[in-house]
Amino acid sequence: MSRFVVVGDLMTDVVAMVMGPVTLGMDTPAWIESYGGGSGANVAAWLGVQGETVTYVARRGPDVVGRTREMELLGYGIDARVVMDQSRPTGTCIVIVSERGERSQFPDPGANAALAPEDIPRDVFDRDTHLHLSGYPLAHEGGRDGALTALRYAVDVGATISVDTPSTLLLERIGGDTFLGHVAGASMLLANHEEASHLSGEHDSYGAARTLTKHFPHVVVTDGADGAVWCSAGENPVHAPAERVRVTDPTGAGDAFCAGLLPRWLAGAHPAEALAAGATVAARALTQAGARPVD
Repeated sequence: MSRFVVVGDLMTDVVAMVMGPVTLGMDTPAWIESYGGGSGANVAAWLGVQGETVTYVARRGPDVVGRTREMELLGYGIDARVVMDQSRPTGTCIVIVSERGERSQFPDPGANAALAPEDIPRDVFDRDTHLHLSGYPLAHEGGRDGALTALRYAVDVGATISVDTPSTLLLERIGGDTFLGHVAGASMLLANHEEASHLSGEHDSYGAARTLTKHFPHVVVTDGADGAVWCSAGENPVHAPAERVRVTDPTGAGDAFCAGLLPRWLAGAHPAEALAAGATVAARALTQAGARPVD
């Protein structure tokens, strides 16, 4: 069992599951609930519920909701190293889920955009550590130095490193080549089809994964209901299907997939087995409301 350090965003997701077509200027009935969210926090939670040893590093606001989000993580057995920002609120994301399970998000990073180098505890990194870095801190200029500090600590001790890409819109703002330069030295890149296509210039998941192995030893590209592709440098891509489930809320499914895949990969499993483990945890996330484990 590896020890995980997860660095990333801590958010509150305000999820509105609408009960009919959305028409501008008109009321649309919806079921609304708030949950813990943030890509990094979600990965840490799904790792914790599987019994993994996890240290989670992030920044929150001085508000009650931020304290609540931090306490939730402790409930998953996580060592939460969450720094309180005195001037910024805890991040919030408005999530609209349609009747067909399609999702639109409206994030405000809040304190996440100020992750600082001094927020990263150097003592948690050694050769037995695996760093998982959410790409979102890299997307915010104020949080980039903190994220890069975590990467440097992990590289310095020879730890394995996985990086999950931020959204395509944020990749466009950063610049694909700039992002790839920031995360040079990572062992694995995880991206969805759209993000991988943007970074690689390839339109299909196989081609994108193969091209991106020029930058990373291992690349995993997810494509929703079409499953996921794994490609290691110099080897043929491996595909695994997604598990077929009735979707309640897709929020956080990609984070759950990461948390299912990483422990199996680090234990030496074949890529197909690791992909299947990721698909199983993602399926569990898809059938519940909210991005974190509920039991």
